[in-house]
Amino acid sequence: DPRLEGWPLMSSPFPTTFIIGTYVYFVTSLGPKLMENKKPFELRQIMTFYNFSVVALSLYMTYEFLMSGWATGYSFRCDIVDYSRSPTALRMVRTCWLYYFSKFIELLDTIFFVLRKKNNQVTFLHVFHHSIMPWTWWFGVKFAAGGLGTFHALLNCIVHVVMYTYYGICSLGPAYHKYLWWKKYMTTIQLVQFIMITVHIGQIYIMDDCPYQYPIFMFIIWLYGSMFLVLFLHFWYHAYTKGQRLPKMAR
Repeated sequence: DPRLEGWPLMSSPFPTTFIIGTYVYFVTSLGPKLMENKKPFELRQIMTFYNFSVVALSLYMTYEFLMSGWATGYSFRCDIVDYSRSPTALRMVRTCWLYYFSKFIELLDTIFFVLRKKNNQVTFLHVFHHSIMPWTWWFGVKFAAGGLGTFHALLNCIVHVVMYTYYGICSLGPAYHKYLWWKKYMTTIQLVQFIMITVHIGQIYIMDDCPYQYPIFMFIIWLYGSMFLVLFLHFWYHAYTKGQRLPKMAR
């Protein structure tokens, strides 16, 4: 997309790949080794600020996705990418890039786990999710900033408003944990998100002659939605059905 010429990190996928590679190495190897003989960091204030900042950013991106297409003309069916330089089209490009960049900010989730020695939370699902999103979204922004391929980003921003609100309240301390009885429903919201993504993007297989410019992206999004639906169902089964992550009072 020539409109992205000169934008940060957009010239090549290699800077993104390098950042993600460094992240994976730090959270799975270097970080735990550095923290092995150290006391965990107390990061409550930093994490409170971080979590509620991500809530604010997610609210802003939700509004921008709505105003640049999803509430101003998109049909929720065959919505193609607008490559013009109209104000609405350029607004969508800016929102897509901001969403892509926000995925780097969210890498701090895992870094906080490592610095607090919560290594049991650095799971395959967590690291894979945080790694694959910025990498695939580089291609999404570079080639198809808009259209039906951004529906999952809109949903993800809405879910993150809920999710980081939960994390923010959690980081305020034990006195506020009584307000977190809805944790199980947060996982349900995430599952509904992946079902909606899979159903929405799956429409391409029943629509006739949808001229979306990059059909490969639709397949990747469908694969992504289906794969994470299975992974989150697996998490749900082991965390709640088998009772491994019930709230302390319930246990």
